Amino acid sequence: MADSARRRDAFDQQLRRFRWSNRLSITPRILAVNILPLALLGGGVFYLDGYRKQLLAERYKMARIEVQITAEALAGASRQRQEALMVQIGKEQRMRLRMFDAEGNLWADSFQLAEPAFQFDDPTDDKFSDDFAQMLDRVFDTIVGAEPIPDYIEPSVPDADVWPELRRAREAGLSQIQLRDAPDGSPVINAAAPVGLNGATLLTTRNALDITLAVREARTTLGVAVLVALFGSILLSLYMARTIVQPLRSLASAAIKVRQGRERDVEVPRLPERLDEIGVLARAVSDMTNALRQRIDAVDHFAADVAHEIKNPLASLRGALESMPKVDDPQLRGQLMAIATHDVRRIDRLVSEISEASRIDAELSRATFEPIDLVQLVSAIVGAREHRAENDGKRIALNLPRTGAPVAGVPIRLERVIENLLDNAVSFSPPGGTITVTVQRNGANVELSVCDQGPGIPEDAREKVFRRFHSERPDAEAFGNHSGLGLAIARTIAEAHDGSLVALGRDDGGPGACLLLTLPQRTTAGA
Repeated sequence: MADSARRRDAFDQQLRRFRWSNRLSITPRILAVNILPLALLGGGVFYLDGYRKQLLAERYKMARIEVQITAEALAGASRQRQEALMVQIGKEQRMRLRMFDAEGNLWADSFQLAEPAFQFDDPTDDKFSDDFAQMLDRVFDTIVGAEPIPDYIEPSVPDADVWPELRRAREAGLSQIQLRDAPDGSPVINAAAPVGLNGATLLTTRNALDITLAVREARTTLGVAVLVALFGSILLSLYMARTIVQPLRSLASAAIKVRQGRERDVEVPRLPERLDEIGVLARAVSDMTNALRQRIDAVDHFAADVAHEIKNPLASLRGALESMPKVDDPQLRGQLMAIATHDVRRIDRLVSEISEASRIDAELSRATFEPIDLVQLVSAIVGAREHRAENDGKRIALNLPRTGAPVAGVPIRLERVIENLLDNAVSFSPPGGTITVTVQRNGANVELSVCDQGPGIPEDAREKVFRRFHSERPDAEAFGNHSGLGLAIARTIAEAHDGSLVALGRDDGGPGACLLLTLPQRTTAGA
């Protein structure tokens, strides 16, 4: 076990050397690992084809020069000298030379005048390695789409007409080249040229076995390189699989623990050193887990707050109803009935507010934002409140820009925010006080402030007013007329619109509080 652990640690240290690759996207890494051997193999195949063609082209030039020089040397020599030259050149150059007269009859053959300078290998005697090499030759030719090459077949009749290159040489009076395949797959290069002016022709035959050997040697080198690349690709694939699978397993394990709720403080790995898709996924899962925990905690606290807030009016209602049968005084019974009625209304208001607060997030997550002019929305809301006399005699002063204030959102929800802010300002403003509503653009945002002339909010309590069921109300206000959810709902709606809602003091230093709503300004492109 200890040895296994040491080997694993050593391997992990080796992997850390390649940690820079975690900055690359997974897609190019997978493509590189899989394409590298294929690209090397494909490029090598076409390189070998070009290499073989280049060798043949060079050999064609050599064969053409050789046949022309030999034909000129034979043209002015006697027959005895011609035969001697054919034998000598054939042995030195490992070629076969044949002379044909003007009628196309074979006149001299270096293989008949002396011992043959070369011999074709018998395919029946080939070893497995030779057969395998010839099969690879055919496979490579098929891959590159090489043109078929005719087989070299020694004619049964030694006549010049059976050699197309000889016919072309006599007709054109120029040297001609023809490529054929030997029985063992090696190239055979025939070169034909006219000899003198009496119509005689010369045919040279060379078995270019060295070209085949050179190509096969290069192919062997390519095969070794492909195997090395394949081995490297396998190692990289294993490394990449480990760098992908291991963090995914860690994420899956953490997600299972979070789902089962076995460990409250399970830390989902964020993998900050990884900038690829795995790192993005890890951080997204971690953020999602934290958001879910916050949501669960919020739901738990909300449920506890709801139970506490409803329990109070229920206790009051229960006491009033239990006392009513024991009271004979009509006036006292009327007071108990008023208390019960008030508590029922309070419970109904709480249930309505709680229901709306609990579904705001879900509704806004599915809602489609619309273009809204905040100036027009504020003007319409203030006008409607004045028409319904909902401002309790308080004056609302508007400070609105003429150019409008475009935002994007859900109109009915933003209307609820503004209504809540105005309700709060009306509640805390003194009789005859003025509530100032200002809308202005500030950079990329639109700001709406609602300022009253009330007692203001102490700096250390400015966050508390946005808590659910916050119950600090004016002394003159009847108990239970507000649920304590208005500003909490307003902030939730603002944050769902990528905005904010905060409590501030008045800029002029006077008594009162300002509630500032900030929303992103809708650009022309988003209109």
